[in-house]
Amino acid sequence: MEIRVAQKCDLKQMLELYTQMGDNEIPVFDTNLENLWNQILNDENHHIIVGLIGGQIVSSCVLVVVLNLTRNQQPYALVENVVTHEAYRNKGYASLILKFARDIAIRKNCYKMMLMTGSKHESTLAFYEKAGYNKNDKIAFIQWLN
Repeated sequence: MEIRVAQKCDLKQMLELYTQMGDNEIPVFDTNLENLWNQILNDENHHIIVGLIGGQIVSSCVLVVVLNLTRNQQPYALVENVVTHEAYRNKGYASLILKFARDIAIRKNCYKMMLMTGSKHESTLAFYEKAGYNKNDKIAFIQWLN
């Protein structure tokens, strides 16, 4: 699997992959969507990581580096939207994607990475623990705004 940061040409495939995450429908392709995509691609702290097989994006995650005034002013990283196409699951692709994200966070001098999942499946939780995340150090709270 080839792993890299998303490029301009990847938008359609990314949106198709995101349909594998619950209620995500492919949005209308318009200038607002294109502007958002360009904004994401040009943000040095926002990384959409993709894994490709035969030119098709089959796995992805988002890594956002957050600048920080604590911890010797070291940034921290947030991981979100971890997804692998259902036809390619359980082959280790998401693990490789998360390792690539970790490597970026280390290069950016982050002192920690955080990831939340809405999944209650033991297999998913075990996967994240195997990838180096723990569920004991912090308690997560979410406040939905819409």
